[in-house]
Amino acid sequence: MSAKSLALAALMLAAPMLAGCAPQTSAPAAAPAAPTGKGLAAACADRDGWSDPAPPAKLFGNTYYVGTCGITALLIDAPAGPILIDAATAEAAPAILANIRALGFDPKRIRAILTSHEHFDHVGGLAALHAATGAPVIALADAAPQLESGTPDPRDPQRGAVDSFTGVPVAQRLRDGQPLAFADIRITAYATPGHTPGSTSWTWQSCEGSACRTIAYVDSLTAISADGYRFSDHPDYVAMLRATFAKVPTLPCDILVTPHPGASNLFARLAGEAPLAAADGCAAYAAAAGKRLDDRLAKEAATR
Repeated sequence: MSAKSLALAALMLAAPMLAGCAPQTSAPAAAPAAPTGKGLAAACADRDGWSDPAPPAKLFGNTYYVGTCGITALLIDAPAGPILIDAATAEAAPAILANIRALGFDPKRIRAILTSHEHFDHVGGLAALHAATGAPVIALADAAPQLESGTPDPRDPQRGAVDSFTGVPVAQRLRDGQPLAFADIRITAYATPGHTPGSTSWTWQSCEGSACRTIAYVDSLTAISADGYRFSDHPDYVAMLRATFAKVPTLPCDILVTPHPGASNLFARLAGEAPLAAADGCAAYAAAAGKRLDDRLAKEAATR
């Protein structure tokens, strides 16, 4: 055998060992070729139901949209295994699992499930996804009791108007500003109470080559309620909402994503019809929520 042939043979033998030393990702190499945002926007053009199936799409870098036409669910790829944020409705759980598989990920490799707020349209599918993946649920301490019981917090303005859901055990309870203890990715939880007392926002960095952006998954900020509830009768709750409106603009926020995609014009932005990243995204989102609260309080004052 020639020296060249011997060298080639040595490389072939060494290849498996070299591959074994390389960092392992939680998805095959084909995963980044996910359906585009244009495909997602087109599929949901005339549909925005909370359980309406939608195709998956790459959001940016290692972050993918796997939710429905009306409710966001995100999958973050990381070397030690993906992380899922939010679960949509119970009816949507099979579609979310199908989207995860369509991207080339194995749901059994998901290592954690995070949540935004404890309402059935965002965590109704939590029990099914927890059972299908075996992944632990991680949440802020203020959200954990409701996630486990499946019922809204007694302070929740929408209590009595939203359905209950199947509760799940919360494996880890976080404090405000606490990053998850994952060595390979930094995801930080922020308390942004108001829409519910346990409302939680999350930030992490995602990169495409040398271009890195901080994604802010900011929870719903809308001050809505069950019939008969008056925010003006609950000044402490209003103060909590206003503190959240002041906090959100301070979060690291290159790319804003919200639990209801329409609240941040997400599909149009993914389709390239508006900038995906915007320096004032979080500030504008909070300002709009503040105006809606002011309008609601004015309406209550006018009908007293």
